[in-house]
Amino acid sequence: MKIRAITLDLDDTLWPVAETIRGAEKALQAWLSQHAPRTAANFNRETMARWRPRVIAAHPDRKTDLSFLRREIIRHVLREQGDDPALADPAFEVFLEARQQVRLFDDALPALQRLAARVPIVALSNGNADIARIGIDQYFVGRISSATLPVVKPHPDVFTHAVRLAGQNLKGGLALAETLHVGDDVAMDVLGARRVGMQTAWIHREGQSWEEAEQHQASLRQQFGLHQQVALKAQPDERPHFSADNLITLVDQLEQEQWF
Repeated sequence: MKIRAITLDLDDTLWPVAETIRGAEKALQAWLSQHAPRTAANFNRETMARWRPRVIAAHPDRKTDLSFLRREIIRHVLREQGDDPALADPAFEVFLEARQQVRLFDDALPALQRLAARVPIVALSNGNADIARIGIDQYFVGRISSATLPVVKPHPDVFTHAVRLAGQNLKGGLALAETLHVGDDVAMDVLGARRVGMQTAWIHREGQSWEEAEQHQASLRQQFGLHQQVALKAQPDERPHFSADNLITLVDQLEQEQWF
């Protein structure tokens, strides 16, 4: 079946996310050091991990909203350290602005340009990157982030919502099977999309095998306490429809095999 639209993951698909978050955390720490030094001295990932379940317990309806969670954690730590909790708002804005300072992979922009010229693209991320602030929103017809819905990938509702958004201006609507989801995560991207009936493309920039990636990503989720949220495991016959180590290779294949 021809591909009539694309949903596209952002973090680690268009840019490396770890260095982006490190830079944002460094900017936040510098701001806190100037405006709330007691908090700065006690604000770290361990503090975040300690406060995160408490904030979620108090606001279960916002448990997937990463911006809300981080802002409120900052607020709690400010109060805990005797600093002004109102500083949480400007402090978080410093973090969020730095979070948009991404380093696009070399293939990302050329691939976006080629894909957007063919089909509508919806940004589909569990994070809080802002495609407008990054400066690439012209390639997308819509965006879904951690704050959009009460659930995140790999929940089926996220993918079906994204497909409706992608197909809103297409004659005759858009079927799940006519939509290609592109991402780097075995469970959150490939398995989540495949199990609702979408076509899938796996981007594996490190050249790892499917099995290696599945094991590594599961380990990371365990480390960050996300293993219960994302418990999908691939079955023997579950593989992406397409796989590539960069986006240009993927676009070349789709064009050469006339999938559009």
